[in-house]
Amino acid sequence: MDAPRDRAFDAAALKREFPGLADPGLHYLDNAATAQMPEVVLAALRRFEIETRANVHECVHRRARAATEAYEGARRGVARFLHAAPDEVVFTAGATAALNLLAHGLEASLREGDEILLSVLEHHSNLVPWQQLARRRGVTLRFLPMTPDGRLDLDWLESEITPRCRLVALTHCSNVTGALTDVRRVVAAAHAVGARVALDGAQRAPHGPVDVRRLDIDFYAFAGHKAYGPTGIGVLWGRRELIAAMPPLMTGGQMIDRVTLESASFRAPPRRFEAGTPPIAAAIGLGVALDWMRALPWPAIQRHELALTRRILDGLATFPGIRVLGPADTRDRRGVVTFAVDGVSAEEVCRALDRGGVALRGGYHCAQPLVRAFGVDGAARASLAPYVTDADVDALLDGIGRLMAGRTRGAPRGRLRRNPAPRRRPE
Repeated sequence: MDAPRDRAFDAAALKREFPGLADPGLHYLDNAATAQMPEVVLAALRRFEIETRANVHECVHRRARAATEAYEGARRGVARFLHAAPDEVVFTAGATAALNLLAHGLEASLREGDEILLSVLEHHSNLVPWQQLARRRGVTLRFLPMTPDGRLDLDWLESEITPRCRLVALTHCSNVTGALTDVRRVVAAAHAVGARVALDGAQRAPHGPVDVRRLDIDFYAFAGHKAYGPTGIGVLWGRRELIAAMPPLMTGGQMIDRVTLESASFRAPPRRFEAGTPPIAAAIGLGVALDWMRALPWPAIQRHELALTRRILDGLATFPGIRVLGPADTRDRRGVVTFAVDGVSAEEVCRALDRGGVALRGGYHCAQPLVRAFGVDGAARASLAPYVTDADVDALLDGIGRLMAGRTRGAPRGRLRRNPAPRRRPE
């Protein structure tokens, strides 16, 4: 790995490494949905497609051997990022595919009456697969509620993690509130009853390397396109002995060990879970992106992002009729700020900001139960990355100012429902 860059962090200089951000009129604040790719990743993709493009594994010719080495080298890069072993890293089509693979892989080990603990804060990708599994196996889903400011209410851990709990599957960082999960507390409670812990890391992984060993978790999932890599690639990490016990979700191609006309046996992980031709170029791009990330000065970047988050929160607080869905402070959170404007739909907010070059996301953010728990029907979201500058935040706040000024000249179009976030466990 390259030595970390100088601790004096310059977001504007970093931004110049991203060809997709060259337009000075673009203020890209939709990073929680998809981040941009640095030139080093784009160059790696082009190099593979021109110099090394071939299928991987079971190969003899020179180019195919080079492709295989690049692909497996990407797996080693992911392992370095996670502080894990390469044979514990499974490439998938994304975080959603990783979590579906996990749900399928654990299904046979669950029995009627077993319990899985989730939370109100979950992205649909860490909710719906478990709902479907519960219906098939008779498993009971339990849910941690949230505090009024959009954090997991961990005071419910002891009552919600029962001896019947087999898995705790939670977000590592909420894609709506930006709140970070106290993983150590969750793991202690789960392991005390013999339950496994899986984290949806789609929003945490883009903010620096993750040490799955230190977290003491059992499974981790994240997406490449949020972590400055290509689309169509994701990762499921699992402890070696746990993924070795999981059956494959898809079969065929080179995940086969031995096959006859009547039956087949499968390779050991991770290849057991990578049926057919894998997303070779995307995996290589992700490996380069994660190595690029490891060389960044993350403590300085986190201070930079939290300072920008504080500016956004303070700026929004000056406008009457705007409500932030999530913590009003920067404690244990990342740079995701979701907000609702009284009388203005999320789509209208995003369209108005887009006219000034500010790219936001609007709607439920694939977390309908969470957004509705705040009593709103959709919200706009600004999400940060290391390349976001003060000028980008200025453009955001200026755009909000113009929107609010124009709103005062028009008739209101309805009121925001303001029922408080529930503290009780949802039924």
